[in-house]
Amino acid sequence: MISFDRYHNKALRCIDNGENLFITGKAGTGMTTLLRKIRDRYQGKKIVAVLAPTGVAAENANGYTMHSFLRLPLKPYLPQHKVLPNLYQLDESTENVVRSIDLLIIDEISMVRCDMLDATDMILRHYRKSRKPFGGV
Repeated sequence: MISFDRYHNKALRCIDNGENLFITGKAGTGMTTLLRKIRDRYQGKKIVAVLAPTGVAAENANGYTMHSFLRLPLKPYLPQHKVLPNLYQLDESTENVVRSIDLLIIDEISMVRCDMLDATDMILRHYRKSRKPFGGV
């Protein structure tokens, strides 16, 4: 039997090293437990944003929906339309959080449409003034 704690610890080491992670698994394999471990480990040490594509997923992850946190438009985001009127409409407190995020967790990533991921990338690059993917988060 493989120890999931071993994988959890490996994931935490990757985060400590500033690496990006994609964590996947069957239902009941401990992904939510790992998410909680990550949040607990960095509480007070890093600014951690937990986002999800739906209200139920956000509630289960104790986070925010991507739409509400980043003020994503409800219509599809088309990259060739660089400036949508409401794409960069964060309030001041959210803008400050976006600029200071150290760790971004997107729960239920398989449910995120590609245009939502593109818009998230554009918003983070814009507010963090970085050309790196997701503004370097």
